[in-house]
Amino acid sequence: MHEQNTKMFIFAPYNLFCVREQVISMKQVFHFLYQWLIFMPIFVVLTLLCALTVIITTPIFGSRFWGYYPPKWWSRLTCWLAFCRITVNGRENLDSKQSYVFIANHQGAFDIFLVYGFLNQNIKWVQKQSLRKIPFVGFASEKAGHVFVDNSSTAARISTIKKAAEQIDAGVSMMIFPEGARTETGKMARFKRGAYQIAIDMKLPIVPMTINGAYDILKIGSANMKIGKKMTLTIHKPIPTESLADADISQLITQTRDIIHADLWEKYT
Repeated sequence: MHEQNTKMFIFAPYNLFCVREQVISMKQVFHFLYQWLIFMPIFVVLTLLCALTVIITTPIFGSRFWGYYPPKWWSRLTCWLAFCRITVNGRENLDSKQSYVFIANHQGAFDIFLVYGFLNQNIKWVQKQSLRKIPFVGFASEKAGHVFVDNSSTAARISTIKKAAEQIDAGVSMMIFPEGARTETGKMARFKRGAYQIAIDMKLPIVPMTINGAYDILKIGSANMKIGKKMTLTIHKPIPTESLADADISQLITQTRDIIHADLWEKYT
């Protein structure tokens, strides 16, 4: 009996390890099946419905309402469908009647759903040209008033900034990821000047925002989505730009990048 108890004591950690591995394996299988058999079919249908709604309604009724609210609820439903746990801090820093230029770190695809769905500000996006090629979505984005970045020349970049400025009026804001692309590691990359140029040219406050958690849900280059993750959106205080000029952009980039970085979870710093 003593020998049997000794063997059980010795092998207990191994048995617990095996059970843990089995639980993890079952969880991975469940996530895989949920993603491809439930999440993706529903997401595709929601995306088509949202895109068609925007395409049909905006030419008739304008993009101020129909270019914002259908995508907002598409984004919310996508987050809820992925069982994301959302926390938003700092909404009290904003005035719904004021236009802003919002900037944030770009962790992953779910950044878009988080900001669009839960910022609660009517926004237009400055986005990559490649998104224009997505069936229905690219055309809907154009009809909604979003602006596609053209970096082919200096003149094209200036044209992009002008198009962005045309979409902003009282209570409608611009949303830009100044890194230009999703992070490869979860950590922040260099910020580009475009968002700051728009803010200074239009004398609009620039609002830094910190995104946490989107990197853990769907990383760039991965098709393996992880459900049930936490995401946080922290809205920092607006920074006035009325008294700033082009020469101040470098300092403003540093200032806003430091603000965003200070609120990142430790594993992203």
